[in-house]
Amino acid sequence: MLTVVSFVVALAILIAVHEYGHYRVAVACGVKVLRFSIGFGRPLWRWTSPRSGTEFVLSVLPLGGYVRMLDEREAPVAPAERHLAFNTQPLRARTAIVAAGPAANLLLAVLLYAAVAWWGVQEPEPVLSAPTPASVAEAAGVRGGERVVQMAVGGEAPQPVESFEVLRWRLTRAALGQQDAVLWLAPAPDAPAREVRLVLSELAVADADAQLFQRIGIVAPWSAPELGELMPGGAAEAAGLQPGDLVLSVDGRPIADGQQLRALIRSGVSADGVAATQRWQLERQGQQLTLDVPLRAERQGDDWVGRVGAYVGALPAMVTVTAGPLEGVWKGAVRTWEVAVLSLEMMYKMVVGQASLKNLSGPLTIADYAGKSASLGLTSYLLFLALISVSLGVLNLLPLPVLDGGHLMYYLWEAVTGRPVSDVWMERLQRGGVAVLLGLMSLAMFNDIARLLG
Repeated sequence: MLTVVSFVVALAILIAVHEYGHYRVAVACGVKVLRFSIGFGRPLWRWTSPRSGTEFVLSVLPLGGYVRMLDEREAPVAPAERHLAFNTQPLRARTAIVAAGPAANLLLAVLLYAAVAWWGVQEPEPVLSAPTPASVAEAAGVRGGERVVQMAVGGEAPQPVESFEVLRWRLTRAALGQQDAVLWLAPAPDAPAREVRLVLSELAVADADAQLFQRIGIVAPWSAPELGELMPGGAAEAAGLQPGDLVLSVDGRPIADGQQLRALIRSGVSADGVAATQRWQLERQGQQLTLDVPLRAERQGDDWVGRVGAYVGALPAMVTVTAGPLEGVWKGAVRTWEVAVLSLEMMYKMVVGQASLKNLSGPLTIADYAGKSASLGLTSYLLFLALISVSLGVLNLLPLPVLDGGHLMYYLWEAVTGRPVSDVWMERLQRGGVAVLLGLMSLAMFNDIARLLG
């Protein structure tokens, strides 16, 4: 139920903001708006403004919306109202009205990101765990347990790193943009920092997924190699392990943090699915002891991984990341810009075959993320809304004839040539745009179903 409610609320907010952008600018330009609708199909609620005559409607299918304006191309217009019709407006007014919808979504994203920055969010401190073997971070000399003080991507100036989530976001940008990253690492908050370069430009990146961070080598923030809750009947319980056990070594290899311990557990199984028995040295209530831990094999995709049946790794140290009024707005604008650019880069890479089409998500995946983010609290839900709002704004600016970007493409043609697109070409482009959009929607739904079944 939470998933459905959070998804419907998200759609209602994002669609309402988008359509309100069109509506508000249309009214400001002197265009008569006949109907403002959230959703399609049978109206659930309607109200007509006695002053403007605009009918506001909430319909049964909340999968879109529209603003219907007075327009001679759709119905006859009385001569006394012709100056109020959309099609009679100058080019700059029509352009502003069409662009206002995507612009409203992008502005909403700025405000949502700013609100999260003002409110403050708890995030893990930017302290690195031991890098994964044969990764970029290991080759660069990252040791683990060090704090990231600053970071520079490409030719940018170094910027402070407030949290591990900020670090992950910048690493994602750098890897997808095939740019190297420079980290300044310190063993303690006030200690001198050393410089390491992550050569990310040589990574062949197709997806922004967990495998990307495995290859980079920075997977999780530092956490003590301590056991948490044990799964009933799991390998850990059978071996005599207990919550709170601090793992000092595995098969004689010292353990630095929870990430290293998790990696050793995962790798403790052969290619044909035979799980190993590891010898763990522990510290329990101030005393050291040694236990043999027989792992259990689990199939994960095409590979076998080891499992111990326990939560591995203590909770990382957290920090509250906040910003002042102006700084919050600036951070919101920067994050919106970065997400928009990253979205366009991913779309381009999918078109040219450099990124997998599996990255395309549909309503089922969005609904799933809506429910998960809502269950994590208001901050996570606001960040989810901001991300989808940016995506909606960027998507609508694509030059597909059925989208706002397609209409802006028509107006660009009109501005360059001095004449509008002919009705014949308009009809052809509309048909092509509908076909492309239906194809994208079908692919997104296929990916959604594949994720659910997988």
